[in-house]
Amino acid sequence: MGLFNAILGNASEVNIENISREFEPILIDGEIIEKAYKLIRDMFIFTNKRLILVEKQLVGTKVDYMSIPYSSIKKFSKESAGILDMDAELKIWLNNESTPIAKQFGKGSNNINEVYKILSQHILK
Repeated sequence: MGLFNAILGNASEVNIENISREFEPILIDGEIIEKAYKLIRDMFIFTNKRLILVEKQLVGTKVDYMSIPYSSIKKFSKESAGILDMDAELKIWLNNESTPIAKQFGKGSNNINEVYKILSQHILK
């Protein structure tokens, strides 16, 4: 089911223990991974300090790790046909950037609302 969800663009939650071991080299002292979601090749990793966006190239082996302190996020949005519509696009605007980071979630991905809620918890303190 995981591969089928990935093909459709559905986000799936990732096991925290596995991902914590993988990302240990880039985490700072006292930083812990709270939640992680995989979306096709990309990942959203929420720590207690920042959001890490992982983008894997379609061809090749390059991986981009973008570290975004929560304080750098100016605003974010979920664009869909309604709150319960799961075919949605998440946009995140960073301070001093006019173009948002955009990620597409496919139909059947209820994790778009979870990702939105986690962002809200960290940004709207």
